[in-house]
Amino acid sequence: MQIARVALDLPLHRFFDYRVPESETLSAADIGLRVRVPFGRHARIGLLVDLPQASDHPLEQVKPLEAVLRDLPPLPADWFRLLEFCAAYYQRPTGEAMLAALPAGLRRVAPPKARATKRTVTAVAQRAAPTLTGEQKAAIDAVNAGTGFHAYLLHGVTGSGKTEVYLRLIERCLAEGRQALLLVPEINLTPQLENRVAARFPGVELASLHSELTEAARTRNWKAAFEGRARIVLGTRLAVFTPLPAPGLIIVDEEHDPSFKQQDGIRYSARDLAVFRAHQHQIPIVLGSATPSLESWANAVDNRTPARYTLLTLHERAVQSARLPAVQRIDTRVEKLQDGLCGALLAAIEKRLARDEQSLVFLNRRGYAPVLTCTQCGWISRCRRCAANLVLHLSDGRLRCHHCGFECRIPKSCPTCGNQDIQPFGRGTQRIEEVLAARFPQARILRVDRDSAKSRKQWEALVEQIHAGDADILVGTQMLAKGHDFPKLTLVGVLGADSALFAADWRAPERLFAQLMQVAGRAGRAELPGEVLIQTQFPDHPLYEALVRHDYPAFAAAQLKEREQAGFPPYAYQAMLRAEAPHLADALAFLTTARAWPDAAHHPDVMLYDPVPMRMARRANFERAQLLIESPSRRALQVFLTAWREAVDAIKTPSRLRWHLEVDPLEF
Repeated sequence: MQIARVALDLPLHRFFDYRVPESETLSAADIGLRVRVPFGRHARIGLLVDLPQASDHPLEQVKPLEAVLRDLPPLPADWFRLLEFCAAYYQRPTGEAMLAALPAGLRRVAPPKARATKRTVTAVAQRAAPTLTGEQKAAIDAVNAGTGFHAYLLHGVTGSGKTEVYLRLIERCLAEGRQALLLVPEINLTPQLENRVAARFPGVELASLHSELTEAARTRNWKAAFEGRARIVLGTRLAVFTPLPAPGLIIVDEEHDPSFKQQDGIRYSARDLAVFRAHQHQIPIVLGSATPSLESWANAVDNRTPARYTLLTLHERAVQSARLPAVQRIDTRVEKLQDGLCGALLAAIEKRLARDEQSLVFLNRRGYAPVLTCTQCGWISRCRRCAANLVLHLSDGRLRCHHCGFECRIPKSCPTCGNQDIQPFGRGTQRIEEVLAARFPQARILRVDRDSAKSRKQWEALVEQIHAGDADILVGTQMLAKGHDFPKLTLVGVLGADSALFAADWRAPERLFAQLMQVAGRAGRAELPGEVLIQTQFPDHPLYEALVRHDYPAFAAAQLKEREQAGFPPYAYQAMLRAEAPHLADALAFLTTARAWPDAAHHPDVMLYDPVPMRMARRANFERAQLLIESPSRRALQVFLTAWREAVDAIKTPSRLRWHLEVDPLEF
């Protein structure tokens, strides 16, 4: 009797044994095939991972598998090693990681019938490949001169032509008969990059992988990459798991972006797994950004140890006549604001309107106002399910929670005292749009945020409007902050940035600097000069000082010094155990029990902090708490977590308590 060992998508750290029917004969060459097996009352799709000589369970308890699916070749051994590493490092069950890495269509017992769909990529007509700058050529030559695995950090200012460097490297990879994997952080960056890649390589099959695709389209593109037909794979974070028969190059664009970190399920970092995968295949990887993550920057510039990454720098913009925008700080303690906008910004917008140029007013807060309040009794619009306020969305007459999705109608009077004088407090993009429309009635104003661009189709329509010159003033959130070239955009005004300067999260300054550098980089990318005006009450803050000089290295050096003194990453390694329950006491009790693990004393290099409520302690009717684990050694932390996780698994918990363990957390 033959036994098949199968990985299933279950939160259990084990595989499952099944009997192979007499009608089937499996060999080692079949390991990696999908199989259909019974589990409980239903059937599941699993992966064949081994053919053991015998089962650990009595044969009468071992059920027969239902079918071996041979519609695809077996998944390769290197793919299994990647997922085994992912599961082990991020402390998740191996079967859960493996099945989650497959397209949903390949995990279904009865996959939906594939509909005939036409793949349309509108290729941008292209002037030939642009002439390289000296810095671009040097970066390309450095990567091409290397052999085997090597990690390169491409630090290029906004508009310096990082994408052109990627395309030249991909060209070399294709010439060698190999495949290139290009990762981007967000879906809204995919269409324009897809078009540009398709224009450069018109005869090469391109597979695009992101969540906006239909299930059938994603499965079809995944198969094209797996079978080697697609020579270029472009996708968001999940694409890092795409099996490739001939990998030759991996590129991670905007490598600093937190979107590369999965925030639920298996909380992996696609950027870090991409580095592991490049090492696994002994191929180069290029991490590109105008504002690299401090972890990557330290890997490239830390003089105390041999640098793990090679730093490649593009100091100047690729368009010869383009210059980095001039950045000015407007001291709002001195200058009076008019409905949230300073006179200097309003005057600068007026100048752009007169010159038929575009302006962007950047405010990373959507909605009309952050809160609705009663002027008489002090009532404010709080979410009944979260420790957060309901945001006023005046255009559709709703109060909405941006954390749990709860929404309700705007009350006509104060629910507490009945006062009818309830007022919005603060400003969001909708309110700034209204203010600008009143101030510049002749201007065409376009708001770009998650409310106006809920789908990829809506997003593409907005971008097309901007490129066509059908908008004079843009009001936008971080959706517009990176990866976009708008030649007529010459002015960026930044509102409401100060709130991140003194946030409780120690990563907040890094995120703010990256965001402001990125949004500032939208201005003056062509022949027209750019200008950035930042409204702030703290114009002398070191972050703004570095921003005025476009001096990321100085900012990074100061931040790394602070982190080293405080013992924060990248000078320490962290994990976070989080719990949530209807009652905070239950979540804290669970974490306290986990912290009291007797064997923790055997791991002196690991520090367990006290359990504390999370900053937003209540979300979607669950009370939340967390326990931080820290060590100066990555290896010591991993050894501890592997043993500790088993003890945590064994803790008896209330039925509605949920918990998860996150390695290398980004959110605090």
